[in-house]
Amino acid sequence: MRLVHPVTYDQVRAVYLRDHPADRPHAANSNRDGEKALAMAEDLLGAWSLVRLTREEVLGVVLPWHLSEGGSVELVPRSGLTVGEAADRIRAGGPGMAAANPVCARKLELFRSAPLTPVYLSTRPVPHSDYGDLRVRTGLIHLDGLHRMIAWELSRRLSPGEPLEAFVAGSPVPATHPPHRRPDTARTGGPRP
Repeated sequence: MRLVHPVTYDQVRAVYLRDHPADRPHAANSNRDGEKALAMAEDLLGAWSLVRLTREEVLGVVLPWHLSEGGSVELVPRSGLTVGEAADRIRAGGPGMAAANPVCARKLELFRSAPLTPVYLSTRPVPHSDYGDLRVRTGLIHLDGLHRMIAWELSRRLSPGEPLEAFVAGSPVPATHPPHRRPDTARTGGPRP
């Protein structure tokens, strides 16, 4: 991860609203929820940085619980998964996963060819029920961009040589974790005591 420079919450919010309007016409637009997550991160952590992430670092971002609107299979369990693990889960689930989660499937398809816009992360989980049971309590944790990061990985758009910009709440910016592995399971295969 490479720090570009510190930014203010107002700068982060302005970029978010520019790229993710609440009235964008796509199924289950959750941009208002994303804006609320940014505000929670600001209240909790109060410091923001613009960084550039490698593909491996993006794959290590921890995602909170996610069940698509109207979906019947969790994409991410309450304990959390990394972006890489979620992408593997979708690959392994094949057409059945898409059929069980049609709204998620449509979002993933929409974002496969979407521009690589910044994603929004924090160094600690925000105080929201979707984050309450995360096993990982520090690291790079999703605020907004779940479907985009997964879709870009599924379509092989995350390139080892082309970093992805991210706005990260929390200071200092943490070291990142290996791809596909949550930091609590990276060494032992199970939660750390």
